[in-house]
Amino acid sequence: MNKKEFKFHISKRKFIPKMEVIAIRTTAIILALLVSALVTMGLTGDNPIEVFKSLVLGSFGTTRKGWILFQNIAILLCVSLALAPAYRMRFWNVGGEGQILMGCLASAACMIKLGDALPNALLIPVMLFSSICAGALWAFIPGFFKAKWGTNETLFTLMMNYVATQIVAYYVIHWEVPKGSGKIGIINQATEAGWLPQIGSKYLLNILIVAVVTIIMYVYLNYSKQGYEISVVGESERTARYVGINVENVIIRTLIISGALCGLAGFLLVAGTDHTVTTTIANGRGFTGVMVAWLGKFNPVKMIFTSFLLVFMDRGASEISTKFGLNHAFGDILTGIIIFFIIGSEFFIRYKISFSDVSALPSHVNKKTEVNNSDDNASAIEEKASQEEMNPNDAEDKTSDAAGSSEEAEIKDSREDRADV
Repeated sequence: MNKKEFKFHISKRKFIPKMEVIAIRTTAIILALLVSALVTMGLTGDNPIEVFKSLVLGSFGTTRKGWILFQNIAILLCVSLALAPAYRMRFWNVGGEGQILMGCLASAACMIKLGDALPNALLIPVMLFSSICAGALWAFIPGFFKAKWGTNETLFTLMMNYVATQIVAYYVIHWEVPKGSGKIGIINQATEAGWLPQIGSKYLLNILIVAVVTIIMYVYLNYSKQGYEISVVGESERTARYVGINVENVIIRTLIISGALCGLAGFLLVAGTDHTVTTTIANGRGFTGVMVAWLGKFNPVKMIFTSFLLVFMDRGASEISTKFGLNHAFGDILTGIIIFFIIGSEFFIRYKISFSDVSALPSHVNKKTEVNNSDDNASAIEEKASQEEMNPNDAEDKTSDAAGSSEEAEIKDSREDRADV
């Protein structure tokens, strides 16, 4: 019996219908839930349905949980919007964490130093301006070095995170209340100087601000001249220079915008919800925002849904840990499984896999192919021989040329000998 031999071919899709995209992603989520259920039963013995129920209740169990969910989505989306222009330009900005911290530190400094000197109506704009400038400055530095000297932006922005963390750590100790506690605590708790006003809920204003920023960034990236220049530079710097775009200016300008929005996120954290500053206040959003921007294809509208997914999973993981007495790592395992399948689905959206059974082909087809190949080789040999027969003088010409060249060499040598004599 002939053994079956399968071969597969991977090719990039030129076009894929939207319904097929939805089907692939839906299948990925279903498979992720099934694998998560098996892992849950295997490791804990708990009912996976109850675990998934807790996943939902972690985000929508109460009204307060719902507000916290949308607040976290807003902050993560703000950071993702900040990183999207840089990544669309193929500038790998992994320094969002440090830019957020510098924005937080600027707001906290204004609250501590100017809280008693300025009214809230003036203090809040000063805080906003300071945070935006601090984040923009922290992104400008690696952008300037990249534009002028071509430094590695990934390493540069990553190292800037550590510098920002240590600066914040220094000022946390410098402003600690009470002394020796190692933390600042709630800033201006009695006067609420520098706190954003509440509109219904203390989270609502943050959500509305980020919603406006999302609309602005969507228009900026897709319908403005600067957004077009970002896309061209991202596709090819050589093409951008050929059409007259100043690549260095585009890089610096885009990084300033990116850092400014990260600084805005820091302002919203300090002035809107936390009212303090710590080295962990960013909570990894600078790195998670990279994933959100990539999954959303750097489209602000799509990034809303990817932000929701990641925050929803994180909140659900915390609920699972609390309800079932498990550590937070188990919730992170489930989150990782689901994200793995979602990211993996992008491969099947971009590429198509085709399978073929080679052994299913008729045997005479393979034999015919071999015969054709041997015939082609034989015909090539015959053609070469016929060309040699048609030009018999070629060999004589080559021989005469060689003989002539040797005679010329002997004559030359003899002349040299006479000259020596």
